Amino acid sequence: MKKAITTYIRLSVLVLAAGSMAVPFCWMVLTSFKPMGELDQGHFLPRQWDTGSYPALWSLSFGRWYFNSLLVAGWVTFLQLVTSAMSAFAFSRLRWPGRDKVFFLYLGTLMVPGLILIIPNFYVMVKLHLVNTYLGLVLPASFTAFGTFLLRQFMLTVPMNLDEAAEIDGAGKFRVFTDIVLPLIKPGLVTLAVFAFIGNFGSFFWPLIMIKDEALHTLPIGMLYFSSNFSQQTNLLMAAAVLNLLPPIIVFILLQRFLVRGIQISGG
Repeated sequence: MKKAITTYIRLSVLVLAAGSMAVPFCWMVLTSFKPMGELDQGHFLPRQWDTGSYPALWSLSFGRWYFNSLLVAGWVTFLQLVTSAMSAFAFSRLRWPGRDKVFFLYLGTLMVPGLILIIPNFYVMVKLHLVNTYLGLVLPASFTAFGTFLLRQFMLTVPMNLDEAAEIDGAGKFRVFTDIVLPLIKPGLVTLAVFAFIGNFGSFFWPLIMIKDEALHTLPIGMLYFSSNFSQQTNLLMAAAVLNLLPPIIVFILLQRFLVRGIQISGG
């Protein structure tokens, strides 16, 4: 009986905590469906449902910014998976002089604050004439020491006997990498993909200093435009915020099973 009461109290606290965190999100969604006349009335639920805010966004360059964010985040995620998987394979499955020392030096870059790298990265992009381009947004974020460390931990759990058996059958290192190792670390790849996509979809500071052309703006930069030009149209701002949150939420829901498994394996 005492155990049941304790469980009930814990569940009640969790439900209250989850409900309190969901209230702002629910208010944001409901406000996006309110007409202009109801914005100042203080009603939580709209008296009259209005979906006009969402079509109105696409006439304000929002669709272009949405496409830019998806394009940049998608390419960064793909390139991080490729570069991190290849470097993790070199640090975990190949033997070469100074391997572990180089890995720890590479891992040490995680201790360098990202803001310190802004100026060197921007200088490199200027020299490569990549300022105000998609490639300038994608290239600096395509390499990550965290992703290399994460996938290396997964690869260390794969028995080396599989590599040796494949090499006896005539497989080269690249074949071992693509056909043996990568399928066995799928949870790690999905985990890194989720982190990379969500992190880069909401990236703000780097696109702010790299992009001058409005047609190349990403959603976080576009939201500045909305907040400064449509501050009185709360329904329009909330509709933009809802659409801004949809891709990360969809990615998390679709890949949640692999993400939880990946975190459990890497933590174990």
